[in-house]
Amino acid sequence: MIVGGAVNILLVDDQPGRLLSYEAILKDLGQNLVTARSGLEALERLMQDEYAVVLLDVSMPGMDGFETASLIHEHPRFERTPIIFVTGVHINELDRIKAYKLGAVDYVLIPVVPEILRSKVAVLVELHLQRRELQQLNSTLAQANAQLSAAHLNLQAEKTRELESLNASLREAVTGLEEANRALHGEILERARIERQLKEADRLKDEFLAMLAHELRNPLAPIHNAVRIMRMKPMGDTQIEWARDVIDRQAAHLTRLVDDLLDVSRITRGKINIDAKPLDLAAAIARAVETVQPMLTQQKHELQIDLPATPLTVMGDLTRVTQIIGNVLGNAVKYTDAGGMIRLSARLGDGMVEIRIHDNGIGIPASMLPTVFDLFSQAGIMDGRSRGGLGIGLALVKRLVEMHGGSVSVQSAGAGRGTEFAICLPAAVPQVWTPPAAIETVAAPVEDAPPVLNGAGDAAKRRMLLVDDNQDALMSLANLLRLDGHEICTAADGFLALEAAPSFLPEVAVLDIGMPGMDGYELARRIRSQSWGKNMVLVAL
Repeated sequence: MIVGGAVNILLVDDQPGRLLSYEAILKDLGQNLVTARSGLEALERLMQDEYAVVLLDVSMPGMDGFETASLIHEHPRFERTPIIFVTGVHINELDRIKAYKLGAVDYVLIPVVPEILRSKVAVLVELHLQRRELQQLNSTLAQANAQLSAAHLNLQAEKTRELESLNASLREAVTGLEEANRALHGEILERARIERQLKEADRLKDEFLAMLAHELRNPLAPIHNAVRIMRMKPMGDTQIEWARDVIDRQAAHLTRLVDDLLDVSRITRGKINIDAKPLDLAAAIARAVETVQPMLTQQKHELQIDLPATPLTVMGDLTRVTQIIGNVLGNAVKYTDAGGMIRLSARLGDGMVEIRIHDNGIGIPASMLPTVFDLFSQAGIMDGRSRGGLGIGLALVKRLVEMHGGSVSVQSAGAGRGTEFAICLPAAVPQVWTPPAAIETVAAPVEDAPPVLNGAGDAAKRRMLLVDDNQDALMSLANLLRLDGHEICTAADGFLALEAAPSFLPEVAVLDIGMPGMDGYELARRIRSQSWGKNMVLVAL
């Protein structure tokens, strides 16, 4: 029996001396030590009471420890009772395996080390106490579960009544939700339809912008050609010369607007590719200044350019970098009243070249700064005066700068206090450096120079075949080139060009790309397939 909370420990050995030593070793544990001198006596003790652990001698006369352990664990009551085997006989691995198969938790050799034996038995006693406590908890839990079950039944009956009332309310709510869902589904379908219409409208808008830009460009070429012809002919009438200059300026302005429209369309449709390579920033700035020089002169602005002595080289597309700087400069010229000051500076830092363009113009209110780079955004409306343009130049700047891997930002102290744009482009190390010329006389790179034919200079006269379905563009270009002394043959489509070329044998063919029937690409392929056309210089218009 368990006394004072202590548990029973069964000590089984046929030698009284060992039993006394076990009792002496385990006395300090404060548990009930019960002895047995044989396997049969051990079984009798087990049938009478509960034991936390059995210390069992292996070598006993009659029934040895292995057989006793087997009988103990065959009984359902004792199948989990831990057994520690004690032996003074040399054992091998097979004996150990046999003991563990019979349910032994440990194996102790004689002479016994008191501390080890006491520690092992203490652990098993502690496990037994915990198991017993768990059993008591389980019993308490079972009682609590029974009470909870009764309470649950009472609650279930009450909840059933409440649920019946709630279900009635829910059915009404579900009916309302079904009606709301049907309405919502209809709204979702309607929104999807509107979204499809908006996407289609956006696509049609992009196509319209592209078509509009191309259609506007068609009449611009003959207008420019006609102005050039007028410049090459003596006039003598100052009013006619003034009218010619007006046409020239306005046609150039319209060309810039059309080019911006084309670029917006190309960027939107992913048609623009950036050919980034190391380029001298001074060359791009020179070209950009050249594009805005007429406006600078007209507005009587002062432009200051501050570049470091060491040349700055950026990774970029020369045409697009020129366009970026030119658009920002043009914006500064446009939004600065006559006689203003514009300053362009550049510096290198953190792997980027920063270009700053500052003006003392009308400025930008803080509320408009976040939308400056949006399409069709214009700041000129705030001072009540139209500054011209479509509001797409800065949007193009932002997109082109980002395509270069750079960034652009703007800051202004407010209306009437000027504006400063900061353009950051990736820096590159120039392979060869030659000191740049003055900013007003920066020359165009070699790759943009016109090709030299057959080693002749600019004054060489050529036989040229011009092919274009736009009669005004065709004839104006033909007349312009004839005034330069070239021999010209014209054709209004690709088929007429193929008929005329074998007898005319042109050295140069200028081919319009977008022609009906046979476009410029097909015409170029057919010309190249003929013996007379293999070495001809082809120019795509």
